[in-house]
Amino acid sequence: MTDGSPVPRRPAPSAAAGAGALLQLLRDGTPRTRSELSALTGLARSTVTGRVDALLAAGLIAPTGETASTGGRPPATFAFNPAARIVLGADLGATHARLAVTDLAGNVLAATTADLDIALGPKAVLDWTVEHGLALLAEVERPASDLLGIGIGLPGPVEHDTGRAVNPPIMPGWDGFDVPAYVSERIPVPVMVDNDVNIMALGEHFTAWPEYEHLLFIKAATGIGCGIIAAGQVYRGAQGAAGDMGHIRVAGADDVHCRCGNTGCLEAVASGAAIARNLTAQGIEAGGSLDVVELARAGSVPALRLVRQAGRDIGEVLAGAVNFFNPSIIVIGGSLALAGDHLIAGVREVIYQRSLPLATRHLRIAAARTGESSGAIGAGVMVIEHALDPARLDAITEIKTNG
Repeated sequence: MTDGSPVPRRPAPSAAAGAGALLQLLRDGTPRTRSELSALTGLARSTVTGRVDALLAAGLIAPTGETASTGGRPPATFAFNPAARIVLGADLGATHARLAVTDLAGNVLAATTADLDIALGPKAVLDWTVEHGLALLAEVERPASDLLGIGIGLPGPVEHDTGRAVNPPIMPGWDGFDVPAYVSERIPVPVMVDNDVNIMALGEHFTAWPEYEHLLFIKAATGIGCGIIAAGQVYRGAQGAAGDMGHIRVAGADDVHCRCGNTGCLEAVASGAAIARNLTAQGIEAGGSLDVVELARAGSVPALRLVRQAGRDIGEVLAGAVNFFNPSIIVIGGSLALAGDHLIAGVREVIYQRSLPLATRHLRIAAARTGESSGAIGAGVMVIEHALDPARLDAITEIKTNG
């Protein structure tokens, strides 16, 4: 992780588990001997030895020294080796791009950000991503052959299994475009794609809140979206549309038209763009979310009042989600959250009033901690978790687990 804290607790593998499952125990960074691994897993010492040797050969673990001897030769210890491979994460927003190269523990080795309009189309945007991604690899002096994979987040609905955007409202030319195929032709590694809110949720959970297995991440910016972490994993739904809370109806807003074609959507009344339009109608110039944030920070009473009401509107939608999903924590992020405590205060006000006491008894509502890097980190984490999953690890590392 970026802060050096351990990854979320993972279940001990069963006796039938292979080397991939054994690696999950070692991903917390704690050095262990073969005997300790045998005791933790219930695997025979000879089986553990074979799987440790396979992981050593793959470079995924490394010797870390020896423990004190109780008689005879001191036993060697082994730990996860995050430097074995690297990943490239890309967070492509409506008007920005953020890239990060991380190791297998999510530590950022190099990063870059730039203004980039997603409306330029998939080829122009992905060519930029490949070019600058390769430049980051050169910066950290690692060849493309060290890449475990590339993760990409897009600002629109994504069919996760295929990596294709589906009817994205602000992404002309992207509908149905085969992003993984296009990128992997230029850098021949596995490519995974998801929507930007999911990767932000994953990055925020991985780096800042690993102890919470049920998390809702709210991105309040030009639009409004929600990333869902259920039992420690991203929940995407049947077609990848889970968490699209921006188009849930808000009571009393039937006369407000949304870009989706409906009226009364949360995004149409509580997003940064909606607040900016409201302020402009009052004679206060505001072009978007960042202008709203600047006005709120400067103490503009109309801006603060609208941000607080946006929090209440978001809280109204989330109150139902709290009763239905029962999260451990709700994390509020996105550019609008930079306006200060007013947005979160509005969210808290309604949730604690409208949700069931049992669902809110231990509920935490907090501001995001990871900042602008959460998306790029989360895109990389998406690749790491997929590749190091015990069910897939053997094929990727050529480890045989029948020993």
